Amino acid sequence: MGAFAFGYHLGVVNGPLEAIAQELGFAGNQALSGLVVSSTLAGAALGSLTGGSLAESFGRRVSFMLCALPMLAGPLLSAAATTLNVMVAGRFLAGLAIGLSSALVPLYISEVSPTNQRGTLGSLNQLMICLGILAALLVNVALPVTDWRLMFNLAAAPAIILLLGMLGAPESPTYLANKGKRDEAVAVATKLWGRSGASQLGAGGAKAGGGSGGAPNLFSGAYRKGVVMGCILFVFQQFSGINAIVYFSSSVFKQASKLAGIASGAFASAAEAGIASGALASAAVGATNVAGTLIATGLIEGAGRKQLLTASYLGMAATMALMAAGFGLPALAPYSGTIALGGTLAYILSFAIGAGPVSGLIVPEINKEAVRGNAVSAAMVTHWICNVAIGQNFMAATANYGISAVYAFFGLCSLIAAGYVSANVPETKGKSFDQIQAEMDR
Repeated sequence: MGAFAFGYHLGVVNGPLEAIAQELGFAGNQALSGLVVSSTLAGAALGSLTGGSLAESFGRRVSFMLCALPMLAGPLLSAAATTLNVMVAGRFLAGLAIGLSSALVPLYISEVSPTNQRGTLGSLNQLMICLGILAALLVNVALPVTDWRLMFNLAAAPAIILLLGMLGAPESPTYLANKGKRDEAVAVATKLWGRSGASQLGAGGAKAGGGSGGAPNLFSGAYRKGVVMGCILFVFQQFSGINAIVYFSSSVFKQASKLAGIASGAFASAAEAGIASGALASAAVGATNVAGTLIATGLIEGAGRKQLLTASYLGMAATMALMAAGFGLPALAPYSGTIALGGTLAYILSFAIGAGPVSGLIVPEINKEAVRGNAVSAAMVTHWICNVAIGQNFMAATANYGISAVYAFFGLCSLIAAGYVSANVPETKGKSFDQIQAEMDR
């Protein structure tokens, strides 16, 4: 539910933003409209920064329950807003919650999953984010924009489910072992994983000595490699262009339609350019994201993390190159709408089978348990900083350099990412945390 709320909050405001601005008295002010969106991202950055420390101090289970509080209060406050300030406060609280959940969810899943199912279960995090985005899209389609208060009220449901669900959920056995509660950790591990629970748990807590590694030690020699690698993976994920595609696909489709019309010597509608409907195109993007993540869920334990991640970035590089050519080469201008839609769907599919689910899954796997929570937080802070940087600069970059050049840049970043993964990232499929750390320490 934390991951579902993540996706829903990112997508729900896009449709009714103009109606919100009209009702709250800032219609036509692009800066204030942007504040409604960016306040969520600011809250998410802060939440992801504190998520690891919260998880290490209070445990994973209690941290989720604390996370549910702003996740519930935020949308309810936004739904009741009569002024911009109240709306922004609600959006900030919602962002704080999704930032916390973005750090907590992959960490918790990785620690309660049996070794041979950790990849499959870990990919459910990305699947739920995709379903949350799709749900927001469907709500935007099903409800008139004037019902924006109901849209926000609906966002309270995942928070309630998360809070109630965590009341009966087990604590992470890895966290318990790391805090010196070895017997309790073995009991939970055995309950979760059966007779092999103790062996899957490994020696962890005996060596960790109660979690002496904290945030100040993240970049020390013992922990640096995993922490830096996790941050680099999320830099590549964001600078491959995923959120430029998600946030601005409608604007890109319109530009492609206009370009196709100019090339054909007449005004072309979106349909003539190969995009029959902006809403349907957005729905296709959301559905493709879900479908690709489902494919990844089935492949991740067979193909492995490293292979999927490398193939994903190569596919993203190829589709970005195709779209850059479609926008940049005059000979392809009449087909730019079709190329934009087809390329976007192919790009989303490539992202969804690897860079989306694997990045979040592999970060807790490659980091030592003493700093795992804070390492995931560091990676997610990197994610949100890069997310904001791309979101704030994409439209200005396309205006200054052209969309073809920007897409070529994203394609180059994806190609470099594939090379980095191939050369540096270990395969973690089917390995215990102890085995992965032995490989990372070489």
